[in-house]
Amino acid sequence: MAVIPKILVFAGSVRSGAFSGRTADVAQKELAMQGAEVTRISLGDYPLPIMDEDLERDKGIPENALKLGRLIAAHDGLMIATPEYNGSLPPLLKNSIDWVSRIRRDGGRSFRPFPGKPAGLCSSSDGKFAGIRCINHLRAVLVRCQMEVVTAECSVSGASEAFGDDGHFRDERLRQSMERLCRTLIETSRMLSTRIEA
Repeated sequence: MAVIPKILVFAGSVRSGAFSGRTADVAQKELAMQGAEVTRISLGDYPLPIMDEDLERDKGIPENALKLGRLIAAHDGLMIATPEYNGSLPPLLKNSIDWVSRIRRDGGRSFRPFPGKPAGLCSSSDGKFAGIRCINHLRAVLVRCQMEVVTAECSVSGASEAFGDDGHFRDERLRQSMERLCRTLIETSRMLSTRIEA
């Protein structure tokens, strides 16, 4: 019997009505429809100070970074939906990634949440470029963190008009893009699972 992969889904923005949040909603539904066990979180529930090595030296890794790291480790893969800020990553998302990437130990055990963990990426923008610049930057950052970022991706342009009343994409090509991304992430997560039960 095939293992049911656990996928953690979150958006790179916590703004009310954010396009990235609505894109994450679509991903969450599609992943569940394809048979994954999905956990949806908000990065706003894990507030963190700005990454600062002096702070890390004096006080250690913040507890919320450890909580987020443990949650990542307890899943087979991640789905991240990001907005684009000035052609790149939003600071909330980058700061969260930076702190989690600093984790080396949890209590007495060696612990690194990111290496080998599959990730799927979505981007959204109300402009015509669909957050393509940001998704490329995010991909590069996650690869540097030794994550296994799947090739398939889903980028939503004209985001203010992209969602129907049912919360799904209006455009069939976008629907197919999300379906392909979710299928690829599920298959990759099942194959490369390194899940550590919390």
